[in-house]
Amino acid sequence: MPSPTTERARPAVVVTLPTYNEAGNILPLTAELLALGPGFEVIVIDDDSPDGTWKLVAEAARTEPRLHLIHRTSDRGRGRSGRDGFVHALELGAAVVIEMDADFSHQPRYIPQMIRVLNGSQPEVGLVLGSRAAAGGKDADRGLVRRWITKLANAYIRLFLGVRVRDCNSGFRAWKRATLEQIRVAETFSPGPAIVQELLFKTARAEIRIAEVPIEFQNRLHGESTLTLRLLLQGYVAVLRLRVMAWTGRL
Repeated sequence: MPSPTTERARPAVVVTLPTYNEAGNILPLTAELLALGPGFEVIVIDDDSPDGTWKLVAEAARTEPRLHLIHRTSDRGRGRSGRDGFVHALELGAAVVIEMDADFSHQPRYIPQMIRVLNGSQPEVGLVLGSRAAAGGKDADRGLVRRWITKLANAYIRLFLGVRVRDCNSGFRAWKRATLEQIRVAETFSPGPAIVQELLFKTARAEIRIAEVPIEFQNRLHGESTLTLRLLLQGYVAVLRLRVMAWTGRL
């Protein structure tokens, strides 16, 4: 039986959306993403959301062949979801993979510009960040304390990992296929949100050029954030672990 990638044209761009309790956002967001062009496809990677996010996607995918669902019921977590989404996007044949949050804090309107920078820059760029900290970027609708926490976290990550980007915490990113293959994305080990720093660090260590496109980061449209103080602290510990692994030759 022929595979899906031989039955129809391979997608130019696949957007990956790890989700947990995003029923209020997911269908409007996937509709906006698919409207960006016929070469776009979307993968929703859902960790068995109690609010039925995965059920909504499964129903919509019955009539929309460019919408895909990975319904995960074990080994859950942001890092595992992100990894599975990347792997499936490569299996679909994507030339470019976009990762973003599913709560409208990352706006689809920025994606065309991110792709233009990814594909049109000289020297060649392998990763583009949607950046709050680049000139023209903005961290909207958030208080002074949250903005300072973000600034301090970026300074901490730059110090310990030595990455030369302004927004180290950005989870809104455009990847070339070759970059994900070179950093062996299927071997990603971070179980939680630290996947963002792990893949950024691996990309920088591979001497792949990273660019930043200014975006306005907004508060989520519906629902509640799953990011807790415990997860934030785990992320800071994970940064130290990455540095130690690099020092000891285990990365």
